[in-house]
Amino acid sequence: MSVLALQDLGALRSGAPRAMPRALHGLAVHSPLAYLHRASQVAFELGSACVLDRLAPLRGGVEEVAEGHRPSRGGSLALYLHWSASGRISEMVRRQVAIWHGCGFDVVFISNADPPDEDWAAIAANTVLRVRRRNTGRDFGAWRDGAAVALARLPRPTELLLANDSVLGPFRPLAPLVAAWRAGGEGLFGMTGSLGGGAHLQSYALLARGDGAVTCMLDHLAGLRDSRSKWRTVQRGEIGLTRRMLRDGHRCAALFGYDAVCAAVDDTARIALGPRFAGGPPWRYPLNPTHHLWRVLVEKMGFPYLKTELVRRNPGRLREVASWAELMPPAEAALIRDHLAVIAVP
Repeated sequence: MSVLALQDLGALRSGAPRAMPRALHGLAVHSPLAYLHRASQVAFELGSACVLDRLAPLRGGVEEVAEGHRPSRGGSLALYLHWSASGRISEMVRRQVAIWHGCGFDVVFISNADPPDEDWAAIAANTVLRVRRRNTGRDFGAWRDGAAVALARLPRPTELLLANDSVLGPFRPLAPLVAAWRAGGEGLFGMTGSLGGGAHLQSYALLARGDGAVTCMLDHLAGLRDSRSKWRTVQRGEIGLTRRMLRDGHRCAALFGYDAVCAAVDDTARIALGPRFAGGPPWRYPLNPTHHLWRVLVEKMGFPYLKTELVRRNPGRLREVASWAELMPPAEAALIRDHLAVIAVP
């Protein structure tokens, strides 16, 4: 894991003028017709959500809180979000929770679904609390409600992890990555950063360390309102959290920094991105590294995950995604396939 080096988002943000405006992001990776179609979808979603959120505000809420089997160790708290259309909690998710616990975190498991009794009982093995809630507000709504439950029942943490099941794996050890985060001192740390919407840390795994950063994260979560718009939730939740941290003077850094990943792009990877990338560096465009540069991350950077959406839907119609299983041991690929079957619509 010698490639790991925390890249500060402050430096990336200061270099952001080199990147194209976000409005042109879609044009970088889609045809003009597909871009216009997507833009119209977002506009409709925002417009309808704005009206409905005003007329009938979403009411999130916790429906059940249950003890887990692990006693609290204090200090390090993880809020882990689960959702699946079937309600099932896969073996891969149970293993992710066990790994986070093994890295020293008291895990609060939050489900936006309705898990069957046997799965709900099984997830207790490596958790301190289990929370079942209404499926509103997506990840950040769940983390907000889970944080409120945790603060009422557990010691106030000195480091706070936000994690979810939107990633497949890990198929490489997580402990060295967590150690690298912790070696960075205080601040907000993630796995990957993105320029889309402005420089920010991607929220499938985020660690706030130190009283100031933890307080900032908790305040951010507490102030979020649920919306029917995914786009607005990402803007206010994920992108807004990094902006708030930077504004308040906290260090924000990624282990697999955007510049480092782009620097590892070779001619083969560049061609796979499309003709717009043939004549210049990929950082000119605000790409999503866990989608557009997924193979570079996994093959060259030692990244331990694949995004679930990439494997299930491949929204960018990227090449070679179907060959994802070739990049990991067969046992890991089988675990991921089982997870994808479990979360499928029943």
